[in-house]
Amino acid sequence: MRLSDHIYRTISSIRGPLLLVENVFSARMGEAVKILSPDGGEMDGEVLKIEGDAVLIQVYEETRGLDIENSSVVFTDSIKKAPLSLDIIGRIFNGSCVPIDGLPMFIPEKLAPVTGFPMNPSARARPEEFIETGFSCIDGLNTLVKGQKLPIFSCAGLPSKELAAGILKNAALKGEKEKFVVVFVAIGLTYHEYSFYRNILEEMRMKFVAFVNMADEPVMERLLAPRFGLTVAEYLAFEKGFDVLAVITDMTNYCDALREISTAREELPGRRGYPGYMYSDLASIYERAGRIKNMKGSVTILPVVTMPEDDITHPIPDLTGYITEGQIVLSRELHQKGIFPPVDVLPSLSRLMQRGIGEGHTREDHRKIANLLYKYYAKGRDLRRLEAIVGMEGMTEDDRRMLNFADAFEREFVHQGMIRRSINETLDAGINLLKRFSLELR
Repeated sequence: MRLSDHIYRTISSIRGPLLLVENVFSARMGEAVKILSPDGGEMDGEVLKIEGDAVLIQVYEETRGLDIENSSVVFTDSIKKAPLSLDIIGRIFNGSCVPIDGLPMFIPEKLAPVTGFPMNPSARARPEEFIETGFSCIDGLNTLVKGQKLPIFSCAGLPSKELAAGILKNAALKGEKEKFVVVFVAIGLTYHEYSFYRNILEEMRMKFVAFVNMADEPVMERLLAPRFGLTVAEYLAFEKGFDVLAVITDMTNYCDALREISTAREELPGRRGYPGYMYSDLASIYERAGRIKNMKGSVTILPVVTMPEDDITHPIPDLTGYITEGQIVLSRELHQKGIFPPVDVLPSLSRLMQRGIGEGHTREDHRKIANLLYKYYAKGRDLRRLEAIVGMEGMTEDDRRMLNFADAFEREFVHQGMIRRSINETLDAGINLLKRFSLELR
């Protein structure tokens, strides 16, 4: 306890995760507070609202055990900060940055606000270096570029966690393995999912930092976990020169937590009950991706979004699509065919792909191969509706060839299981598929 800390025993109400403290002499918006319970326990909180001498506090943990008369609140005159050091690499933390891997807390080199620092738009460098995920449908047709934010749109029951796990294990930056690190943020996990990801992290041969929030842990931790993760990512990228890939799953759990907190605050709801400021809140996370001119490091964000009711117009994927630079869309139809990853390449898009492919990045013929695969697959998909009406016998030979190409494309190019493919193997697979159906490169 410091002399500058202000201690109050004037709690007037406790409502869920919210405390109202009266007769407060001095407080700041976003100020970190400590709540001391009668049994000697300590909880973290944050100042949400100030009206005169009354202060509303958001508690990060369960408020059970607190009472109005015997609990006290300590105003620390500081904001929530993340401990930072290179020793954080290889560690697993919960949503409040407390180690859960059985190892002691490292000694921080510095502390940094979890809100991060706004990146000057004029200082941003253009994303233009290829990141290899090991999956052909992403590397070949919807290429991920260093400094990009590219979400994965999934549906309930689709293998988004297996895809995220594959990217965690396979992701690599061309020629710079020593300076590449993955920051993994998991929000609202069940114990089964946590066990799955824990095994993946143990199998990983590359550098990683993980922040894991469980479904039975405080809701406020779901809002903190991605902010801690991205604060670490910014530190590693812009101070230590690492290229960082931040994989965040699942942003739908984050938005549901945001709605729950907003309801507790009695704020006016927006679309489908989500707060009206959800767009700016999501932007404060996604826009932390990027590169800075004349600096080596970068932050690339790959968030997973489960679309409620398979609805891509739902507020969460809708707002995510406005902020980010494309999307990878998973298909229930492809999943039912046994294809993994079940990525529907037609609605999928990487808006920065053009800058990350070609000579010097992937291969000179990358753009041409991708265009031909898109072109003929789109034709084959379109002809499936005609086949449903007239049957295969009623179609021309060229139409039947396009139909067979679409089937082979899904079965051989998109489908690869958990086997990693390099970018050269991906492009060669595309060429071989085109040649087999006499669709030569021209």
